[in-house]
Amino acid sequence: MQGLRSVTPLRRVLQPHQIASSSCTRFWDGRRHASLNPIDWFRQQINSAPRQKKSEKEIDAAKQKQAEQGNLGVFDAVAPEGEAAPKDNSMIVKNKSDHHKYSTANFKISHRKLNKLGRQISGKPIDSAILQMTFSEKRASNRLKSMLVVAKSHAILKGIDASKMIVSESWVTKGPRQQKRLEIKGRARHGIRIHPDSRMSVVLKEGKTRQELLDKERARKLGRIRSSGLVREDKPLRNPPSQWAW
Repeated sequence: MQGLRSVTPLRRVLQPHQIASSSCTRFWDGRRHASLNPIDWFRQQINSAPRQKKSEKEIDAAKQKQAEQGNLGVFDAVAPEGEAAPKDNSMIVKNKSDHHKYSTANFKISHRKLNKLGRQISGKPIDSAILQMTFSEKRASNRLKSMLVVAKSHAILKGIDASKMIVSESWVTKGPRQQKRLEIKGRARHGIRIHPDSRMSVVLKEGKTRQELLDKERARKLGRIRSSGLVREDKPLRNPPSQWAW
């Protein structure tokens, strides 16, 4: 009787108010089974005992069972036994190209200003050229950086090695339509102001890497070193004079 008296207050029934409302009757039962004790579950989770590592056969069997039940995750695809996974041939280039040409669209800028940026990136590796345009203070540098990134991705699809890719050529051309505006001056004079537009084109090819260029420059500088006071050649004398030359 004493146990029932202690359990009886735990069961409550919440009745709604007599006035009609949107609330509904809620039953709250405090009695639960002993196996649902949260303390035991929490003790199992924080238990420091080492877990037994499952073998690969057990893992494969569990995945196969989940696949049959349809509970397998998206990234846990199981290949059927005896069949190899299909090979993705979408990135294989059959006909490789030795260069790739790309250019920007015509935009409002002077060809003289744009040509200075073209000289800055010409002959550099593609990553170095992108880095130069990233930190350049010129207004057209962002447009050129985007153009170089797209050109690099297109060249990779053509089979050009990205580690050896360089900006082989770069040139600037004037746009076909240069806008002309009337410029009013004093004393009944006027002039024509031209708003130029131009575009830049580049050609990407495989060239020497940055390390190869540094090695070549180092070998050139080492070859220029000359030491004095040492005879490096022992060629025989031909037609020697019969007396002293002084």
